[in-house]
Amino acid sequence: MFSKEAVIKQALETIRLEAESVTKLADYINDSFLEAIRVIHESKGRVVVSGIGKSAVIAQKMVATFNSTGTPSIFMHAADAIHGDLGMIQPDDVVIIISKSGNSPEIKVLVPFIKNFGNPVIALCGNETSYLAVNANIFVNSTVEKEACPNNLAPTTSTTAQLVMGDALAVCLLSLKGFTEKDFARYHPGGALGKRLYLRVADMSDVNEKPAVKPDSSLREVIYEISGKRLGATAVLDASGAMLGIITDGDLRRMLEKNESPADLKAKDILSPNPKSIDGDELATEALAMMRQYDITQLVVTKEGRYAGILHLHDLVREGII
Repeated sequence: MFSKEAVIKQALETIRLEAESVTKLADYINDSFLEAIRVIHESKGRVVVSGIGKSAVIAQKMVATFNSTGTPSIFMHAADAIHGDLGMIQPDDVVIIISKSGNSPEIKVLVPFIKNFGNPVIALCGNETSYLAVNANIFVNSTVEKEACPNNLAPTTSTTAQLVMGDALAVCLLSLKGFTEKDFARYHPGGALGKRLYLRVADMSDVNEKPAVKPDSSLREVIYEISGKRLGATAVLDASGAMLGIITDGDLRRMLEKNESPADLKAKDILSPNPKSIDGDELATEALAMMRQYDITQLVVTKEGRYAGILHLHDLVREGII
Protein backbone atom coordinates (compact mmCIF):
# COMPACT_ATOMS: atom_id res chain seq x y z
CA MET A 1 0.00 0.00 0.00
CA PHE A 2 1.28 3.44 -0.92
CA SER A 3 2.16 5.51 2.13
CA LYS A 4 3.31 9.07 1.69
CA GLU A 5 4.98 9.07 5.11
CA ALA A 6 6.86 5.85 4.38
CA VAL A 7 8.11 7.10 1.03
CA ILE A 8 9.33 10.38 2.51
CA LYS A 9 11.04 8.51 5.35
CA GLN A 10 12.82 6.18 2.90
CA ALA A 11 13.89 9.05 0.65
CA LEU A 12 15.33 11.01 3.56
CA GLU A 13 17.13 7.91 4.82
CA THR A 14 18.67 7.38 1.39
CA ILE A 15 19.91 10.95 1.25
CA ARG A 16 21.27 10.73 4.79
CA LEU A 17 23.18 7.51 4.11
CA GLU A 18 24.65 8.79 0.86
CA ALA A 19 25.63 12.12 2.39
CA GLU A 20 27.37 10.36 5.29
CA SER A 21 29.19 8.08 2.86
CA VAL A 22 30.45 11.02 0.84
CA THR A 23 31.60 12.83 3.98
CA LYS A 24 33.49 9.70 5.09
CA LEU A 25 35.53 9.82 1.87
CA ALA A 26 37.56 12.67 3.36
CA ASP A 27 39.34 10.03 5.46
CA TYR A 28 40.61 8.40 2.26
CA ILE A 29 42.37 11.43 0.83
CA ASN A 30 45.73 10.05 1.86
CA ASP A 31 49.14 9.14 0.47
CA SER A 32 47.62 6.54 -1.86
CA PHE A 33 45.27 9.11 -3.33
CA LEU A 34 48.20 11.51 -3.81
CA GLU A 35 50.23 8.77 -5.49
CA ALA A 36 47.37 8.09 -7.90
CA ILE A 37 47.26 11.78 -8.81
CA ARG A 38 51.03 11.87 -9.31
CA VAL A 39 51.11 8.79 -11.53
CA ILE A 40 48.30 10.05 -13.76
CA HIS A 41 49.69 13.59 -13.90
CA GLU A 42 53.17 12.40 -14.91
CA SER A 43 51.91 9.83 -17.42
CA LYS A 44 52.48 10.50 -21.10
CA GLY A 45 49.56 8.28 -22.03
CA ARG A 46 45.84 8.15 -21.39
CA VAL A 47 43.76 7.01 -18.46
CA VAL A 48 41.93 3.77 -19.21
CA VAL A 49 39.00 3.37 -16.82
CA SER A 50 37.39 -0.04 -16.43
CA GLY A 51 34.69 -1.71 -14.39
CA ILE A 52 31.78 -4.10 -14.57
CA GLY A 53 28.11 -3.76 -13.69
CA LYS A 54 27.16 -0.46 -12.07
CA SER A 55 30.84 0.35 -11.64
CA ALA A 56 31.17 0.30 -15.43
CA VAL A 57 28.56 3.06 -15.63
CA ILE A 58 30.54 5.12 -13.13
CA ALA A 59 33.68 4.41 -15.17
CA GLN A 60 32.04 5.88 -18.27
CA LYS A 61 31.05 9.03 -16.40
CA MET A 62 34.58 9.33 -15.03
CA VAL A 63 35.98 9.07 -18.56
CA ALA A 64 33.64 11.83 -19.72
CA THR A 65 34.75 14.08 -16.86
CA PHE A 66 38.44 13.38 -17.44
CA ASN A 67 38.18 14.14 -21.16
CA SER A 68 36.23 17.35 -20.65
CA THR A 69 38.77 18.65 -18.15
CA GLY A 70 41.95 17.93 -20.09
CA THR A 71 42.91 14.40 -19.01
CA PRO A 72 42.68 12.10 -22.08
CA SER A 73 40.75 8.99 -21.12
CA ILE A 74 38.95 5.97 -22.60
CA PHE A 75 36.50 3.42 -21.21
CA MET A 76 37.18 -0.31 -21.28
CA HIS A 77 34.51 -2.72 -20.03
CA ALA A 78 36.10 -5.32 -17.79
CA ALA A 79 34.23 -8.22 -19.42
CA ASP A 80 35.07 -7.11 -22.95
CA ALA A 81 38.69 -6.48 -22.00
CA ILE A 82 39.41 -10.17 -21.57
CA HIS A 83 37.79 -10.89 -24.92
CA GLY A 84 39.93 -8.63 -27.06
CA ASP A 85 39.57 -5.07 -25.80
CA LEU A 86 42.87 -5.26 -23.92
CA GLY A 87 44.35 -4.20 -27.24
CA MET A 88 43.24 -0.63 -26.60
CA ILE A 89 45.77 -0.25 -23.76
CA GLN A 90 48.94 1.50 -24.91
CA PRO A 91 52.35 1.29 -23.19
CA ASP A 92 52.14 4.70 -21.45
CA ASP A 93 48.54 4.36 -20.29
CA VAL A 94 47.42 4.28 -16.66
CA VAL A 95 44.56 1.92 -15.86
CA ILE A 96 41.91 2.62 -13.21
CA ILE A 97 39.71 -0.32 -12.27
CA ILE A 98 36.53 0.43 -10.34
CA SER A 99 34.83 -2.18 -8.18
CA LYS A 100 32.93 -2.34 -4.92
CA SER A 101 33.92 -5.86 -3.94
CA GLY A 102 37.20 -6.06 -5.82
CA ASN A 103 36.66 -9.80 -6.18
CA SER A 104 34.61 -10.12 -9.37
CA PRO A 105 35.80 -13.02 -11.56
CA GLU A 106 36.40 -10.68 -14.50
CA ILE A 107 38.53 -8.41 -12.31
CA LYS A 108 40.64 -11.34 -11.10
CA VAL A 109 41.35 -12.32 -14.70
CA LEU A 110 41.94 -8.77 -15.90
CA VAL A 111 44.42 -7.45 -13.34
CA PRO A 112 47.32 -9.89 -14.03
CA PHE A 113 47.15 -9.25 -17.77
CA ILE A 114 47.35 -5.47 -17.33
CA LYS A 115 50.21 -5.71 -14.87
CA ASN A 116 51.98 -8.04 -17.29
CA PHE A 117 51.81 -5.23 -19.87
CA GLY A 118 53.66 -3.04 -17.38
CA ASN A 119 50.88 -0.49 -17.00
CA PRO A 120 50.25 0.88 -13.51
CA VAL A 121 46.91 -0.25 -12.07
CA ILE A 122 44.95 2.03 -9.76
CA ALA A 123 42.17 0.32 -7.82
CA LEU A 124 39.17 2.46 -6.91
CA CYS A 125 37.63 -0.06 -4.60
CA GLY A 126 35.39 -0.44 -1.56
CA ASN A 127 37.16 -3.45 -0.07
CA GLU A 128 40.73 -2.94 1.08
CA THR A 129 41.36 -6.70 1.55
CA SER A 130 40.02 -7.67 -1.88
CA TYR A 131 41.99 -9.20 -4.73
CA LEU A 132 41.88 -5.91 -6.65
CA ALA A 133 43.01 -3.76 -3.73
CA VAL A 134 45.87 -6.10 -2.80
CA ASN A 135 47.17 -6.63 -6.34
CA ALA A 136 46.84 -3.11 -7.72
CA ASN A 137 49.82 -0.80 -7.73
CA ILE A 138 47.79 1.89 -5.97
CA PHE A 139 44.64 1.48 -3.87
CA VAL A 140 42.20 4.41 -3.64
CA ASN A 141 39.64 3.61 -0.98
CA SER A 142 35.92 4.17 -1.64
CA THR A 143 34.52 2.02 1.15
CA VAL A 144 30.99 2.66 2.40
CA GLU A 145 29.46 1.19 5.52
CA LYS A 146 26.06 0.45 4.04
CA GLU A 147 24.13 0.70 0.81
CA ALA A 148 21.07 2.94 0.83
CA CYS A 149 19.12 -0.05 -0.48
CA PRO A 150 17.01 -1.42 2.44
CA ASN A 151 18.41 -4.87 1.69
CA ASN A 152 21.96 -3.52 1.59
CA LEU A 153 22.35 -5.03 -1.87
CA ALA A 154 21.69 -2.62 -4.75
CA PRO A 155 24.73 -0.40 -5.42
CA THR A 156 23.68 3.07 -4.24
CA THR A 157 25.97 4.67 -1.68
CA SER A 158 28.89 2.68 -3.09
CA THR A 159 28.45 4.03 -6.63
CA THR A 160 27.94 7.54 -5.26
CA ALA A 161 31.25 7.20 -3.41
CA GLN A 162 32.97 5.98 -6.59
CA LEU A 163 31.54 8.91 -8.51
CA VAL A 164 32.72 11.46 -5.95
CA MET A 165 36.23 10.00 -5.74
CA GLY A 166 36.39 10.07 -9.54
CA ASP A 167 35.42 13.73 -9.51
CA ALA A 168 38.06 14.39 -6.85
CA LEU A 169 40.71 12.81 -9.10
CA ALA A 170 39.55 14.79 -12.13
CA VAL A 171 39.41 18.14 -10.35
CA CYS A 172 42.84 17.69 -8.76
CA LEU A 173 44.31 16.84 -12.17
CA LEU A 174 42.50 19.84 -13.67
CA SER A 175 44.13 22.12 -11.11
CA LEU A 176 47.59 20.65 -11.66
CA LYS A 177 47.29 21.21 -15.41
CA GLY A 178 46.28 24.83 -14.90
CA PHE A 179 43.10 24.10 -16.86
CA THR A 180 41.33 27.40 -17.58
CA GLU A 181 37.93 28.60 -18.79
CA LYS A 182 39.41 28.93 -22.28
CA ASP A 183 40.50 25.30 -22.19
CA PHE A 184 37.03 24.26 -21.05
CA ALA A 185 35.48 26.18 -23.93
CA ARG A 186 37.73 24.40 -26.43
CA TYR A 187 36.37 21.04 -25.29
CA HIS A 188 32.73 22.22 -25.09
CA PRO A 189 32.23 24.28 -28.26
CA GLY A 190 28.73 22.99 -28.99
CA GLY A 191 26.97 23.53 -25.70
CA ALA A 192 25.62 26.53 -23.87
CA LEU A 193 28.45 26.27 -21.31
CA GLY A 194 31.06 26.53 -24.03
CA LYS A 195 29.30 29.40 -25.73
CA ARG A 196 29.40 31.40 -22.54
CA LEU A 197 33.16 31.02 -22.55
CA TYR A 198 34.05 31.60 -26.20
CA LEU A 199 31.19 33.34 -28.03
CA ARG A 200 32.06 36.97 -28.73
CA VAL A 201 29.81 39.92 -29.40
CA ALA A 202 30.93 40.24 -33.04
CA ASP A 203 30.03 36.59 -33.68
CA MET A 204 26.39 37.62 -33.29
CA SER A 205 26.29 41.27 -34.30
CA ASP A 206 28.18 40.72 -37.58
CA VAL A 207 25.29 38.66 -38.96
CA ASN A 208 22.73 41.32 -38.03
CA GLU A 209 21.71 44.28 -40.14
CA LYS A 210 23.52 47.51 -39.26
CA PRO A 211 20.80 50.14 -38.96
CA ALA A 212 21.96 53.71 -39.46
CA VAL A 213 20.45 57.08 -40.37
CA LYS A 214 21.86 60.56 -40.97
CA PRO A 215 21.39 63.45 -38.52
CA ASP A 216 18.92 65.12 -40.90
CA SER A 217 16.93 61.95 -41.62
CA SER A 218 13.22 62.44 -41.18
CA LEU A 219 11.13 60.77 -38.51
CA ARG A 220 9.61 58.58 -41.23
CA GLU A 221 13.07 57.43 -42.34
CA VAL A 222 14.04 56.68 -38.72
CA ILE A 223 10.92 54.56 -38.20
CA TYR A 224 11.51 52.66 -41.45
CA GLU A 225 15.12 51.96 -40.50
CA ILE A 226 14.25 50.68 -37.04
CA SER A 227 11.35 48.57 -38.30
CA GLY A 228 13.19 47.24 -41.34
CA LYS A 229 16.36 46.15 -39.54
CA ARG A 230 14.34 44.60 -36.69
CA LEU A 231 16.78 45.43 -33.90
CA GLY A 232 14.66 47.98 -32.06
CA ALA A 233 17.14 50.78 -32.64
CA THR A 234 19.24 52.63 -35.16
CA ALA A 235 22.52 54.49 -34.95
CA VAL A 236 22.79 58.11 -36.07
CA LEU A 237 26.00 58.67 -38.08
CA ASP A 238 27.53 61.85 -39.44
CA ALA A 239 29.02 62.18 -42.92
CA SER A 240 32.32 60.64 -41.78
CA GLY A 241 30.61 57.60 -40.25
CA ALA A 242 31.19 58.73 -36.69
CA MET A 243 28.35 57.88 -34.36
CA LEU A 244 26.43 60.79 -32.87
CA GLY A 245 23.99 58.70 -30.89
CA ILE A 246 21.27 56.09 -31.05
CA ILE A 247 17.49 56.11 -31.42
CA THR A 248 15.53 53.25 -29.88
CA ASP A 249 11.88 52.24 -29.90
CA GLY A 250 11.69 53.77 -26.43
CA ASP A 251 13.07 57.08 -27.68
CA LEU A 252 10.33 57.21 -30.31
CA ARG A 253 7.60 56.55 -27.75
CA ARG A 254 8.92 59.22 -25.40
CA MET A 255 9.22 61.67 -28.27
CA LEU A 256 5.59 61.09 -29.33
CA GLU A 257 4.43 61.65 -25.75
CA LYS A 258 6.20 65.03 -25.61
CA ASN A 259 5.47 66.40 -29.10
CA GLU A 260 2.05 67.05 -30.56
CA SER A 261 3.49 67.73 -34.03
CA PRO A 262 6.56 65.50 -34.48
CA ALA A 263 6.48 65.41 -38.29
CA ASP A 264 9.17 68.06 -38.65
CA LEU A 265 11.59 66.43 -36.21
CA LYS A 266 14.87 65.04 -37.50
CA ALA A 267 17.03 62.21 -36.22
CA LYS A 268 19.35 64.69 -34.53
CA ASP A 269 16.40 65.99 -32.50
CA ILE A 270 15.51 62.58 -31.13
CA LEU A 271 18.79 60.74 -30.64
CA SER A 272 20.26 59.77 -27.29
CA PRO A 273 23.96 60.68 -27.21
CA ASN A 274 26.65 58.50 -25.66
CA PRO A 275 24.78 55.17 -25.88
CA LYS A 276 26.06 52.13 -24.03
CA SER A 277 28.50 50.33 -26.27
CA ILE A 278 30.72 47.27 -26.29
CA ASP A 279 33.67 46.21 -28.40
CA GLY A 280 32.96 43.33 -30.75
CA ASP A 281 35.85 41.32 -29.30
CA GLU A 282 34.26 41.19 -25.84
CA LEU A 283 32.56 38.00 -24.69
CA ALA A 284 28.81 37.72 -25.10
CA THR A 285 28.53 37.20 -21.35
CA GLU A 286 29.98 40.67 -20.82
CA ALA A 287 27.30 42.10 -23.10
CA LEU A 288 24.63 40.33 -21.06
CA ALA A 289 26.08 41.72 -17.84
CA MET A 290 25.94 45.26 -19.26
CA MET A 291 22.36 44.85 -20.44
CA ARG A 292 21.36 43.68 -16.99
CA GLN A 293 23.31 46.42 -15.25
CA TYR A 294 21.72 49.22 -17.27
CA ASP A 295 18.35 47.52 -17.84
CA ILE A 296 18.56 47.83 -21.64
CA THR A 297 17.91 45.46 -24.53
CA GLN A 298 20.41 46.76 -27.11
CA LEU A 299 24.08 47.59 -27.13
CA VAL A 300 25.99 49.47 -29.80
CA VAL A 301 28.84 47.31 -31.07
CA THR A 302 32.12 48.98 -31.95
CA LYS A 303 35.28 47.95 -33.75
CA GLU A 304 38.37 50.05 -33.19
CA GLY A 305 36.11 52.74 -31.81
CA ARG A 306 33.83 52.88 -34.87
CA TYR A 307 30.22 51.84 -35.19
CA ALA A 308 29.99 48.17 -36.23
CA GLY A 309 26.39 47.23 -35.51
CA ILE A 310 23.86 46.54 -32.78
CA LEU A 311 23.51 43.57 -30.46
CA HIS A 312 20.00 42.79 -29.24
CA LEU A 313 18.98 40.82 -26.18
CA HIS A 314 17.22 38.40 -28.52
CA ASP A 315 20.62 37.48 -30.00
CA LEU A 316 21.78 36.30 -26.58
CA VAL A 317 18.57 34.35 -26.08
CA ARG A 318 18.91 32.69 -29.46
CA GLU A 319 22.46 31.53 -28.71
CA GLY A 320 21.51 30.13 -25.30
CA ILE A 321 23.58 32.64 -23.34
CA ILE A 322 20.49 33.39 -21.27
